[in-house]
Amino acid sequence: MTLRNRILVLACALAVLAGVSVASVLHASARADRRNQARPGGPRITAGPVSLTASRRLVFRNMAWGPHRDELTSVPASDPSGPRVASEVKCLRFYAASGTGVCLQAKHGAVQETYQAVILDAGLRERARYDVPGIPSRARVSPSGRYAAWTAFVGGDSYAGTNFSTRAAIVDTRTGRLTPSLEAYRVIKGGRTYRAADVNFWGVTFASDDRTFYATMATHGSTYLVRGDLRARTVATVHPNVECPSLSPDGTRVAYKKRVTGLPADAPWHLYVLDLRTGRETAVSEARSVDDQPVWRDNHTLTYALPGDYGADLYTIPSDGTGTPRRISTAAVSPAYIG
Repeated sequence: MTLRNRILVLACALAVLAGVSVASVLHASARADRRNQARPGGPRITAGPVSLTASRRLVFRNMAWGPHRDELTSVPASDPSGPRVASEVKCLRFYAASGTGVCLQAKHGAVQETYQAVILDAGLRERARYDVPGIPSRARVSPSGRYAAWTAFVGGDSYAGTNFSTRAAIVDTRTGRLTPSLEAYRVIKGGRTYRAADVNFWGVTFASDDRTFYATMATHGSTYLVRGDLRARTVATVHPNVECPSLSPDGTRVAYKKRVTGLPADAPWHLYVLDLRTGRETAVSEARSVDDQPVWRDNHTLTYALPGDYGADLYTIPSDGTGTPRRISTAAVSPAYIG
């Protein structure tokens, strides 16, 4: 091949690559434009004030296409599929309790996205902001509102496999004292201090005493429910095969996702509830795999997200193994019951 032909081939290849790049940009732009347009039959959403101290409300991240996509929205807890009030505050993950919220956000940069955890007051005004080292996945606030926690992927991007790493942080919202990673806590496994390079934490949930919390710890290919002590800065193993725990309002049970043998590798979980006093596990009557940290609506009912047409839909189910799943809201994720 002559030099001239080589140059022509190179020029053609560059032209093709340029065309593909332009087409990709235009496709992404068109898709973003479609997401900004409300879809027929979607939920009715209007802008307005959203309070974290309002009585009997459900606040969540709105996933419906339109101008309020990704904003925190509020609905009556008694009518979760009703009209939504949108706040203009956008979050990837969210939770709130006692007038304090934690909102995990993406910050779009010229080269890559970065992530931050924003502590919100009752009117969704920013109180503090902290860097998050990876893609946000879980968020929680203690019942008193004093502590907030979040989990981020710092390696890998899915709980389904084994090749991932997470970092769980806890902050005292009153003092601003931040524990960037629970790996700084002393681990007690089987009654003895435990050390391993692969220890990994995620999915914090708080008790009402502003001292005790629960989380998932992974090490050597196994997961455990751990009980943490904020004052002693320790975590101790409680029960095996527990992921993304959620403590009931009365503090007696933990709902979580459990890996079940025989299920597909990309959807390996069933929801279970553990009685902390007896150690008895109860399978929740949800047949689908749930990759979420469930929320207790009350001491008898769980709320959780499953994939939907616009990202995720919210469902409820009794926690005692009876009943059937009920979809309560479409295009919604990260729920928090207020008041």
